[in-house]
Amino acid sequence: MTKLTQSAAALAITAAATTLVLTPSLTRAHGDVAPQAVDTTGLPETGDEWLTENPYRAADVGEETWALAITIGSSGYNQNCARCHGLEVISGGLAPDLRFLEAEEYGDEWYVERFQTGYTQNGITKMPAFGELLGQDAAWAIRTYIETRPDDDSLADVAGELKGIRDTLAAGGADLDATKARLSDIAAKIETVSGAPVADSAASRAAALLDGTEDGTIRATEALTIGLSAAN
Repeated sequence: MTKLTQSAAALAITAAATTLVLTPSLTRAHGDVAPQAVDTTGLPETGDEWLTENPYRAADVGEETWALAITIGSSGYNQNCARCHGLEVISGGLAPDLRFLEAEEYGDEWYVERFQTGYTQNGITKMPAFGELLGQDAAWAIRTYIETRPDDDSLADVAGELKGIRDTLAAGGADLDATKARLSDIAAKIETVSGAPVADSAASRAAALLDGTEDGTIRATEALTIGLSAAN
C-alpha cells in the first residue's frame, strides 16, 4: 500500500464512519430532497468553465489534495447521493451503480453532464441539477470518492481475514506492526470497479489508522467493522 493510499484512508475514515447515520432511506424520491451544500475548503478551485476530466484523480494531484477530495466527496455523496445511489455507492437498483463509471474521460463526461443538468423521466425529476447548486469543485470531489470504491469481489476474497483481524484488534491481542503490514498488503490487492489505480477500502483505512496508540487501534477496529458492514 502506498503512502498516498494511507493518507487518503486516514482522512476519509471520519466521513465514512458517519455514513450509516447520515444516509436517509434509499427508497425516497431524490426530487423531494433539497440538495445540501458541500464545503470544499482546501481544494484547488477548478474555475468557471466545466472540465471534462476529473482534476483530483490520484495520478494528477498531490497526496494531500487527493486525500482531501475523498473526504469532502464522501461527505457530499452521503448528503446528496446515497439515498438513491446507495451506501458506499452500492446501488440497490433505484439508480445507476456509479462505481462502474470508468475512471477516465468517457466516464467523467457522462458523470459531469448528469451532475450539471440532472435527469427527468416522464415529467418526474429523478435527479436534480446539482451544477449551479453545488458547483464544480464539489462535483469532482464526489467523483473522486465514487471512483475509489473497492470492487465487491476483491473485498469478498479477503473479508474473512479482515474479520479475523478486526476481532483480534478488538480483543487487544494483536501485534500492531505486523497487523498494519498485513492490512497494507491486503489493501494493495483490492481493486476498484472503475479502474482507478487506488481503492479506498476498509483495509487501507484501518492500516492508516493503526499508529501504535490505543485510540488508533479502536478507530482501526471501527473502520473494519463499518467497511465490512457496508460491503455486506
